[in-house]
Amino acid sequence: MPDTITIAHQNITMHRYGTVIVGAGAAGMNCAKKLYEYLEQNGVDSPQDKIAVVTAGVSLGASRMSGSDKQTYYKIGTSPDIADSAESFARSLTAAGCCHGDLAMAEAVGSLSAVYNLVEAGVPGPTYSIGTYIGYKTDHDPYERATSAGPRTSRFMAECLEKIVRGYSIPIFNRREIAELLTTGSGDDKRIVGVITLHRKNLDRENYAINIFYCDNLVLAAGGPGALYKTSVYPLGQTGIHGIAFKAGLAAENLTESQFGLASTQFRWNVSGTYMQVVPRIYSTDAGGGNPREFLTDFFPTMSSMATNIFLKGYQWPLDPQRIENFQSSLIDIAVSNETQKGRRVFMDFLQNPLGNETMAPFSLDDLGDEARVYLQAAGATQRLPIERLELMNPPAIEVYKQHNIDLHSQPLEIAVCAQHNNGGFAVDKWWQSNITRTFVIGEMAGTHGVKRPGGSALNAGQVGAQRAAMFIANSGTCQTSRDHCDRPEVRSQIQSLIDRLDALRSGDSKLKPAEAISQIQQTMTTHAGHLRKAETIENALSEAQALYNDICDAGLKIEDAAGIIAAIQAEHLALASVAYITAIRDALRSGAGSRGSHLVCAGDGIEIHPDITDPDTKQPLRFKPENEELRDVILSTKKDETAKASFTSQTVKPRPAPADKKPFESAWADHRRGKIYQ
Repeated sequence: MPDTITIAHQNITMHRYGTVIVGAGAAGMNCAKKLYEYLEQNGVDSPQDKIAVVTAGVSLGASRMSGSDKQTYYKIGTSPDIADSAESFARSLTAAGCCHGDLAMAEAVGSLSAVYNLVEAGVPGPTYSIGTYIGYKTDHDPYERATSAGPRTSRFMAECLEKIVRGYSIPIFNRREIAELLTTGSGDDKRIVGVITLHRKNLDRENYAINIFYCDNLVLAAGGPGALYKTSVYPLGQTGIHGIAFKAGLAAENLTESQFGLASTQFRWNVSGTYMQVVPRIYSTDAGGGNPREFLTDFFPTMSSMATNIFLKGYQWPLDPQRIENFQSSLIDIAVSNETQKGRRVFMDFLQNPLGNETMAPFSLDDLGDEARVYLQAAGATQRLPIERLELMNPPAIEVYKQHNIDLHSQPLEIAVCAQHNNGGFAVDKWWQSNITRTFVIGEMAGTHGVKRPGGSALNAGQVGAQRAAMFIANSGTCQTSRDHCDRPEVRSQIQSLIDRLDALRSGDSKLKPAEAISQIQQTMTTHAGHLRKAETIENALSEAQALYNDICDAGLKIEDAAGIIAAIQAEHLALASVAYITAIRDALRSGAGSRGSHLVCAGDGIEIHPDITDPDTKQPLRFKPENEELRDVILSTKKDETAKASFTSQTVKPRPAPADKKPFESAWADHRRGKIYQ
C-alpha cells in the first residue's frame, strides 16, 4: 500500500514495485503481460503486486492514435511457397547500416512468437482458409513479410493487450506526468530507483500531486519524441520523455535517423499504402485555397512516369535520398516540400485521376509501369476514379478519415512532408537493457533500427523488445517489491530540487510561456533537423537550442494555471532533447555522412535535383551530398555531459554482430536451465 511523506510543503505519495513500466502503448502493455506470465511460470506469488504501469494517458500515444492505410506488422515470411529465415530477416534490418546485428537477429527470431502472442490476445490478423497469414510487400522489404489488421493495427494491439493486463489485475496509474527519474550512484554503479510523477487530476498551483514510484527495474516505453517537430504526423498528446531520460544518464544511438514522409495535416495520418496505390491527383493551391496547379508535371517527363511513381509511393513511402534521381518516387516528397516552402498548400484528391500538362498524354491505367499496372489489375482495381479503386481495395482507409469528419468522397486531403518516426533512440543490449543496469527501453524509445528499416518493423521491434525485457527481468533474480529510497540523502535532494524548480516556475517573472517555448523548439527542429539539413546553419541552431534550455532552467517560464505546470515540465525536457538531437546531427554532418535514411544534406557542390527545386534559404537550385557509405559501419552514440547543463558528447561505436555461437543441444540446454543466458 502507498504511504505519504512530507518534503518541503508537499505531501508525497510513495509506491513500491519490483518493476515499473512507463508507457501504456502496445510495447508497454505487452511487457506487463509477458512479465506477469513469466513470473507466474516461475512460481512467484501474486505477480500483479510486483508490476505497475505508469502513464500520462492510457488513450494517448502513437499505438492508440496513429496508423496508415493498412498499418503494417513486419515478421518472418509465412507464405508456403517463399522460404525465409531469421538470418535473411536480420540482413534486411541491417542492410542500410548502423544497426546492431544481435538486435536484428533477436527481432527476427522473436517475430513469430510476438505476432502469435498478439493473435492470441485478440488482434485480428488475416489468414487464408488454411491458416496462412496473408502477406504483402512493404518499403525496404525483399519478401512479402508484411501483414496487417487494418489502418489501426497498433491500436488493436494496445487495446487487446491492455484488456489482458487489466484481467491480470496489474495496476495502471493513469494521468501521471513524468517529471523526473531518481538516480543513485555514478558511473557503472548508477541506478534509476524511482519515477517522480505529477497526478494530472489532482494537480493545482499549490499542490503538485507528487507520486513517487520506487522500483528495482524500470522499463521505459513512452514512445517517440512526438513534440519535437512542427510539421509532424505524431499524434497530439504524444510528447515523449527523452529529455528526462538524457538527464538521468541514458546514452542514445542514431538520433540523426528520423523518418519523414507524406501525411495529412488536418488529421494526422500517414498517406502511404493504398492511398497512393490508387493513384490520386496531387496538386497545390495558394494559401487561400485558390489558383490550383499541377506542380508535379514540372518534374516528371510523362504521365506514365508521374502516375507510376505516385503508385510506388505506397510502399516506397518514406523520403529516401536514393530514390530521387532519374524520376523516382521520392522526387514527389521533394516537390511537395518545395511547394509548401513557397507558402502553397498541397492536396491529394481521390475524386480525380492525375492531371497532366499540354505535353502529357491523359491518365490511363493501361499506361502505368508494369509493377503498378499488374498490381492494380490483380486486385481488380481498374475502376475509373481513385475513390472507386480505394473503395474496392481498402474501405477502412476511407472510414478512418470519415471518423474525423473528413469525407474523401467530397473533399481533398491536405498533405505535407512530416516527421513520422525516429529510427534512433536509447542504446540497448540484446535484452533491451540500457547503459544503466536494470533500466530497459522498448518501443520507439529504443534505438534499434539503424538508418533504414522495412515498414512495420517498428511494431515488431516493440513487441520483441517488450518480451525480451520481461524475460530477462523475470529470470535474473530481482523481481521483488522495491524498498523506498527517500531516506537516502542523494534521493531526497533530487526530490527537493524538483519541488524547488516547480516553486520557481510558479513564482518566476519570465515572460516566455511554455507553449511559446515548445513552438520555438519545434520550429528549430523542423528547419534545421528535418528532412533538409545544412552544415553551415547547424551550429547556430545548436547555440539557439542550448540558450533556450539554459533560459528555461535559469528564468523559468510564465505559468498561468495548473496545466501550465505540466506544459512547463514538457517544455524543459523537450528543450534538452532538442539539444541532444541537434548535437548528434551536427556531429554527423561533421563526419561527412551525407544524405541517407530519410534526410538530405544540402551542399553547394552536390547533386542538383531540378532547377525549380530551390534551397529555401538561398533560392538557388537545391543540391544534396550523396551518402558516405563507409560510415554505415559505425553508429553515432550521444550522451549528456554530466559536468555541463546543456552539453552532449558524441562518439562512434561499431555495430555488434549477430551472435554466431553454435553449441551442441545438450550444452545449450544446460546453459538455459542454469540461467547462463541471462548473465
